[in-house]
Amino acid sequence: MKVLVIGGGAREHALCRSLSLDPDVTALYCAPGNAGIAEVAELRPVDALDGDAVARLATELGAGLVVVGPEAPLVAGVADAVRAAGIPCFGPSGEAARLEGSKAFAKDVMAGAGVPTARSYVCTTPAEIDEALDAFGAPYVVKDDGLAAGKGVVVTEDVDVARAHALSCGRVVIEEFLDGPEVSLFAITDGTTVLPLQPAQDFKRALDGDAGPNTGGMGAYSPLPWADPKLVDEVLETVLQPTVDELRRRGTPFSGLLYAGLAITSRGVRVIEFNARFGDPETQVVLARLKTPLAGVLLASANGTLDTLSPLNWRDDAAVTVVIASHNYPDTPRTGDPIDGLADVAAQDGPDAYVLHAGTRAEGDTVVSAGGRVLSVTATGKDLAAARERAYTALGRIRLDGSQHRTDIALEAARS
Repeated sequence: MKVLVIGGGAREHALCRSLSLDPDVTALYCAPGNAGIAEVAELRPVDALDGDAVARLATELGAGLVVVGPEAPLVAGVADAVRAAGIPCFGPSGEAARLEGSKAFAKDVMAGAGVPTARSYVCTTPAEIDEALDAFGAPYVVKDDGLAAGKGVVVTEDVDVARAHALSCGRVVIEEFLDGPEVSLFAITDGTTVLPLQPAQDFKRALDGDAGPNTGGMGAYSPLPWADPKLVDEVLETVLQPTVDELRRRGTPFSGLLYAGLAITSRGVRVIEFNARFGDPETQVVLARLKTPLAGVLLASANGTLDTLSPLNWRDDAAVTVVIASHNYPDTPRTGDPIDGLADVAAQDGPDAYVLHAGTRAEGDTVVSAGGRVLSVTATGKDLAAARERAYTALGRIRLDGSQHRTDIALEAARS
């Protein structure tokens, strides 16, 4: 089939890389893509938030499947427009994508489904904000109700910082702090059947030791050697399937990728948040471990036939990804800096290590930075220690002036 992927980050590069290796994919397009994606897919310009434009492009290309990567187009209803044009689309409707687009809506769905999550208040006035902060106490967890590109959450001991963030959001969700390690678990669903993938853990803070400001994610790894072997089955039973069933009961069936951000607390598994798409950078490590060809799985989700698929096959190898970010990220990042060493990684480290592009663009024969998170250096190995060593060896070949990265991705897990 011909496949069109919408988006231009490292998540989309990971999706395009996997789809390019699928023998059933006869042509692969990405809109708008980036400099790295151009090596595995044909790039096309499009306004990713314009559903009609995306549907026209898919029709012109003769696409048999459209995969919508980022959250903003999903919340904007791009998947609805593609389906209205008669083309199978992997991604939820705009109404179902509210599960990510509104924290308050997600809390309401979880309440209806009986899904375990943090106690919370939805606040719209300064008085409500003060009351909620006082009720929960420190550490304070304040979440912008709407989309914020992974940076709308503040967790702080400082009530003034928490209040300032809450006041800047308009509508905000304030909730109790959840202790324990965090886990990301993706599931592919067609609105009825739920197919969980392998769990991963990401690193949100900018600096080593989980210090510094919150980011979109600075690295990830999979599998989780410290996690309960029954974790995936438990989350499927208590979180994923009940949520999909509740959305279907409400008349807003969810088809696509359901991402559960979880806290493994002293009182059991609790949902921190839901996302309506593959997470970045967890996608990079989860897809690195998936042996089953990807296109057929995504198409089965789009067509409502997931129940006919054979169980997914996974590599025993571990995977680690480390994000290289621009100078000054996550504040206003510097862009336009040339990136050197990409060819060295391809020549010396492949196929066990490779670079997925996030914020890049081509200027002639030179690749330059074009965003906050620039590259995801991804590697596999027989265990986390081996994958981690390969990832950092490959990262050491790349030169980007003023760039930053964490040096402790998967370090503790590799020791366990």
